[in-house]
Amino acid sequence: MSIRPVTSETLAQATMEGAGVHLHRAFGFHNPEQMDPFLLFDDFRNEHPQDYMRGFPWHPHRGIETITYVLSGTVDHADSLGNAGSLGAGDVQWMTAGSGILHQEMPQGNAKGQMHGFQLWANLPGHLKMTAPRYQDVSSREIPEIVDDDGTAVRVVVGSFWGTKGPVGGIAANPQYLDIFVPAGLKKTFKVDTSRSAFAYVFEGKGSFRDASHPRGVLMEKKVNGQEVNIRDMSGNRTLVQFGGGDEVTVQAGDRGIRFLLISGAPIREPVAWHGPIVMNTKEEIRQALADLRNDTFIRPAH
Repeated sequence: MSIRPVTSETLAQATMEGAGVHLHRAFGFHNPEQMDPFLLFDDFRNEHPQDYMRGFPWHPHRGIETITYVLSGTVDHADSLGNAGSLGAGDVQWMTAGSGILHQEMPQGNAKGQMHGFQLWANLPGHLKMTAPRYQDVSSREIPEIVDDDGTAVRVVVGSFWGTKGPVGGIAANPQYLDIFVPAGLKKTFKVDTSRSAFAYVFEGKGSFRDASHPRGVLMEKKVNGQEVNIRDMSGNRTLVQFGGGDEVTVQAGDRGIRFLLISGAPIREPVAWHGPIVMNTKEEIRQALADLRNDTFIRPAH
């Protein structure tokens, strides 16, 4: 057994997308090899409707899969294939864009005006980039949650964990997508397949993902439940934590506990040509996709 070392901890950066949606981006649009097979991760969290209500009007996707996980509020969606629906709190949508789809996503706040969710983009290998588009819409009640004796809770969105399998299947990257809460003061270890790249994204509370026996990056110390804790080793809200190789991830929860996503997937290791929401293997494939958009041939007929 080997603990995966932390290779970097960075804060998600404020940005705007769609028709003026204020969100925070943990990674994306820079180095596509950084998180292979994942391309982009956005945290869209806001309490001011004017900062999200204009949403993400009609736009294309080709060559990728998008994973939307809603925590608060709803996201209404519609597409060029005639699909339409609404994702509520706790729901997940895994969309395989494949050969091409046009869709829109329009967030709505809850009764207090709050909206919170995540979107992850996963790459498709070359032989699947032009596959037929499909959706997997999963309601919150279908997502299993495991609660350990110590209060640790894990929602298994995708993949298998502690003998429980998530409802989303048939994904090229063979991913694992977990929503984890660890109570205050506890240290927990979670298995991650050695063949997968992995990251954690903290969105509530604080904790340290560094091996307590090998502290690094000490900046200063403070008391947490009577114990000294290195501030720089504490990952808090909107922190992206990247890991090196190993088969386990360990976390020491802070004084309010910690809630985070733990996501891993099998690297594709193929060339990436990227133009906004279209991700292919070559520049020629990008040119073809843009020509298809101009010529109104982007949506392929079903076979």
